[in-house]
Amino acid sequence: MKVSLFITCLVDMFQTNVGKATVELLERLGCEVDFPEGQICCGQPAYNSGYVKDSKKAMRRMIETFESAEYVVSPSGSCAFMFKEYPHLFRDEPAWADKAQRLADKTYELTDFIVNVLKIEDVGAQLEKKATYHTSCHMTRLLGVADTPMKLLSHVKGLEFVPLERKHDCCGFGGTFSVKMSQISEQMVDEKVACVEDTGADVLIGADCGCLMNIGGRIGRKEKPIQVMHIAEVLNSR
Repeated sequence: MKVSLFITCLVDMFQTNVGKATVELLERLGCEVDFPEGQICCGQPAYNSGYVKDSKKAMRRMIETFESAEYVVSPSGSCAFMFKEYPHLFRDEPAWADKAQRLADKTYELTDFIVNVLKIEDVGAQLEKKATYHTSCHMTRLLGVADTPMKLLSHVKGLEFVPLERKHDCCGFGGTFSVKMSQISEQMVDEKVACVEDTGADVLIGADCGCLMNIGGRIGRKEKPIQVMHIAEVLNSR
């Protein structure tokens, strides 16, 4: 099965270890992974800030870049959802609408792809840690991917899982929200960190790098002894 990796800006610039874990995991599960070098930002930051016309330049580039892909897989529910929005945004542009729909139809968040396309729930991972999981807003509420991370984590040998109180509360990142509304964002992430700390977990797991960067940054500033891991890194642990 051929998979084209949609790496996302945050992984490319800040969390390359997540990209490496994603590739190694998919290859171990029998996928042939390629990396279309023409990919750039999906346009989400500009779009969410109201710059719809400008964001479409990036979107058209992404549609063309992944046009020949069999499957598009991303270690980010937020960015994968942005691809799902393309058909709506190009509905009045016939030359792009069909291409946008084809891209949306073949795009998957990593855990969704593993469970629902590859039909695998036990990837053979092992991690001797006590962990909790943060559910990102875009991935669960918009993309609709909620159960697959738990199915995969439940099969990780040695992993002691602890539920996170108020897990559906936003961490305060929200892309440009954390910049424009920094004081509110800080209070939100402080609440999230407090909930994580209350679990007594050694590790906080998540599936969106934006959330993990935000929560992990606050954990670091508060000097809390909690490791932050993307679910791809957990599933690639042996």
